[in-house]
Amino acid sequence: MARYNRILLKVSGEILSGNSDSVIDDKVLSKLTDDIIEAYKLDVQIAVVIGGGNICRGRTISHSGMNQVDADYMGMVATCINAIAMQSSLESKGIQTRIQSAITMTEISEPYIRRRAIRHLEKGRIVLFAAGTGNPYFSTDTAASLRAMEIGADALLKGTKVNGIYDKDPLKEKNSKMYKEISHDSIVKQGLKVMDTTAITLCMDNKLPIIIFNIKEKGNIARVLKGETLGTIIK
Repeated sequence: MARYNRILLKVSGEILSGNSDSVIDDKVLSKLTDDIIEAYKLDVQIAVVIGGGNICRGRTISHSGMNQVDADYMGMVATCINAIAMQSSLESKGIQTRIQSAITMTEISEPYIRRRAIRHLEKGRIVLFAAGTGNPYFSTDTAASLRAMEIGADALLKGTKVNGIYDKDPLKEKNSKMYKEISHDSIVKQGLKVMDTTAITLCMDNKLPIIIFNIKEKGNIARVLKGETLGTIIK
């Protein structure tokens, strides 16, 4: 029995490249979609926002001198590529999906329409939200928070490369401490680099819990949904 009826899963694009030099590692993608399907079989409605950092990160490109708006639109297109890859993998395993894009790409996706997205979820389809919010200057973390609220998700799950939220970078500091639970406000006040401030405050204002967990470990999505003590919950 799952603790949530409807969730939004946020996955960074970098997860898809794994430890290889590939933009998308087929084995990593297949494992990820297997985990999503395992969670889906708990009778949970699942929407996904995926980043594009494995292909193109707008903020990084803009630092090299490109116009920020152009760089961000490139990042949005990258998320569409990842959404198509995820859709193909899920549907090859018998799961119905729909891609909804915040920018018009009628040949590969539907436009984002809130009521239609909810209807797809109610019909048992996994909905993949692509192209962020459709606006420059907003991250896919903010898009995930926004879409989660729009579809009435019970929680936002953010899959990362680490086990949860730490007071220091666990990849650099051996004595870092992981939080089991923390408030949205504390995240902002301490300046913890979990999600951008807009995304955190949006969830805080709407009382939406966020769960940060290690998505690279097989089965963790389902474990979170079953209520196991895993990762860090922000509430």
